[in-house]
Amino acid sequence: MSAQTPLGLFATDTLIHDEDRAMAQTVRRFVDDRIRPEIAAWYEAGHIPARDLAKELGALGVLGMHLEGYGCAGTTATAYGLACLELEAGDSGVRSLVSVQGSLAMFAIYAHGSQEQKQEWLPQMAAGEAIGCFGLTEPDFGSDPGGMRTRARRDGTDWVLSGTKMWITNGSVADVAVVWAQTDEGIRGFVVPTDTPGFSAPEITRKMSLRASVTAELVFDEVRLPESAMLPGARGLSGPLSCLSEARFGIVFGALGAARDCLETAIGYAGQRQLHGRPLAGYQATQLKLADMTLELGKGMLLALHLGRLKDAGALRPEQVSLGKLNNVREAIAIARECRTILGAAGITLEYPIMRHANNLESVLTYEGTSEVHQLIIGQALTGERAFG
Repeated sequence: MSAQTPLGLFATDTLIHDEDRAMAQTVRRFVDDRIRPEIAAWYEAGHIPARDLAKELGALGVLGMHLEGYGCAGTTATAYGLACLELEAGDSGVRSLVSVQGSLAMFAIYAHGSQEQKQEWLPQMAAGEAIGCFGLTEPDFGSDPGGMRTRARRDGTDWVLSGTKMWITNGSVADVAVVWAQTDEGIRGFVVPTDTPGFSAPEITRKMSLRASVTAELVFDEVRLPESAMLPGARGLSGPLSCLSEARFGIVFGALGAARDCLETAIGYAGQRQLHGRPLAGYQATQLKLADMTLELGKGMLLALHLGRLKDAGALRPEQVSLGKLNNVREAIAIARECRTILGAAGITLEYPIMRHANNLESVLTYEGTSEVHQLIIGQALTGERAFG
């Protein structure tokens, strides 16, 4: 009998609207043509041509693609999720560039910014002419963003911003940073052009994960901003958390892209690798592994598509996003590790994508909410009791 693809076995394509499928196919072609031939070299070098890629991704229409107006494509949330899946099938770092740009920096301005802020930044960012980053995490305040030490104080009609942020994707190549800080009015967001005096963004190097992604520290040394830099529609932690929920939704789909690429690679390798005169794919132990991984990939895809439909209907809740992020990233990293065993020693080289995906997923597992944070969000939804801290 003819072999089927893992998701083909679940017939998940039948659950996807034609327009959404067309967008996914467009992004897949871009990944095949532009990302796959280069990604191993970028990963090994710890460098990615972020500015060139941003312009190409802008021309493709994926930057802020699920937002309306201001040069954004206005697609469904499901289409955005599928685009994240295809991008992360290439590399988590490329998907991170897109999701930080669209679901964190652009969404913060779109949802909480003034008309002037939206008109100044969103069209440039949608085109990839300007790159954005999102400054929330601090060295000592990752899972506890409410404890941040970065502070903005009023000085006449201006704001003066001081502090540091850490592990900021796109930070050292960004043209604009959306930065969250403590003020006398609570936590507020600010739109900070990165050429403002006192702003610096030293790049973080020597990473073993997300090497094909720009990661930086943000430093604010008495950065003076006009009153108009503040995001008027965000007050308290609900502002940045709403942005995180947007980005986590993309991860629900994105992690499946890495898992699918690992699984399809392992199936292809097992079909070619000869062991004792027959293909590795013909052994029961190999088929048992492939069957179990296919089950988890397919279940994750069904969950992602369900959450996409809920989001498109305006009915998706943050705790439901946590269900998807917790399950799909956890299963994706398990799939990557199991696929590596099928490839044996070949699995640790950059000739194949599996170890690269596994290393990247170690970061995806803990950023934008660790597994424990999402477990506690789900636990609170189930019990009504808050167990954080």
